[in-house]
Amino acid sequence: MSVENGPAKRRRSWLAILPLVVFAGLAAIFLIQLRSGEDSSFVPSVLIGREAPATNLPPLAGSDLPGLASADFKGRVTLVNVWASWCAPCREEQPLLMTLKGDPRFRLTGLNYKDKPENALRFLGEMGNPFAAIGVDENGRTAIDWGVYGVPETYLVGKDGRILYKHVGPFTAQSVAGELMPAIEKAAGGS
Repeated sequence: MSVENGPAKRRRSWLAILPLVVFAGLAAIFLIQLRSGEDSSFVPSVLIGREAPATNLPPLAGSDLPGLASADFKGRVTLVNVWASWCAPCREEQPLLMTLKGDPRFRLTGLNYKDKPENALRFLGEMGNPFAAIGVDENGRTAIDWGVYGVPETYLVGKDGRILYKHVGPFTAQSVAGELMPAIEKAAGGS
């Protein structure tokens, strides 16, 4: 018969409860975040307040719209919506973008992300085209420069060419009324 000494026995019992302690810690962090009331879809952008990335994208082939270029941001408020025909949430948000199309305070533009031209044209034919310009980012390089996490994402660029606001995911009526429109009003009036 072997008799275990005290320190070895305590070490083994500590190792036996370690997974439970780790789980309890992670559960506590999750619960605190859940109850904090913070919007978990909010992703901060290091580009807020900085000049919009250099952009020079060709137009969507088959459309009569111009491409997307940095020079077009200067002197007017611009909303840049990153979208793709294969993006289901983009379909959800498209009717809201169509209602924003005629607002004279800003220019609504599209950055078509990793899409085939024929698919993008079909999407716009089915859903409507709210964009005054569409730049095609075939390889996704420009989206990386903009800090895109996924589609859809939307950026508000001020008259001075600086990014003022970023929205991740599809717009809802609430996010348009509560976040986007106040940001547009501020940008149109003040910058």
